[in-house]
Amino acid sequence: METNVQEQKYDHLPLGVSGLGGWLILVQIGLYLTMILLTVQLFQHSLPAFRSDTWDVLTSLTSQYYHPLWGPVLIFEAIYNVLFLFFCIFILINFYRKKSTLPRLMIIFYSVSLIIGVIDYLLVIQIPLASELEDGSSLRDIVKSVITCAIWIPYFMKSERVHNTFIR
Repeated sequence: METNVQEQKYDHLPLGVSGLGGWLILVQIGLYLTMILLTVQLFQHSLPAFRSDTWDVLTSLTSQYYHPLWGPVLIFEAIYNVLFLFFCIFILINFYRKKSTLPRLMIIFYSVSLIIGVIDYLLVIQIPLASELEDGSSLRDIVKSVITCAIWIPYFMKSERVHNTFIR
């Protein structure tokens, strides 16, 4: 009986670290930077590729730069950029509301980012012109994504701060 009263008395006190500080500050910065980079990618690369002059050069059978994968790759990248931008916004809303689904959303975010990066790279290197222009930056991005997953997925699974902030 005495133990029950003691436990109830301290139930309202946080266990260990909690809140949006600590390493979660880096996650927040990363999400904002991702939103900025996706917006830049969308407006500087994805959307301009759909202008008729660019689209025709890459997707017209009579063009010397034609390849059947150009159309699907350009559409895939544009859709990914738009959806991932909205997903970042959704994650940030859940982040600041301290929703219990946030750790799962972050794991999905990092995993899907890696998977999409690999798929995009594999599609792009099938196009001779794009393969020739590849300077290794796509592979570096994939390696960075693997490292990011290796760091942040376990963090969101095991961190005391994440548990106390979002799950508890």
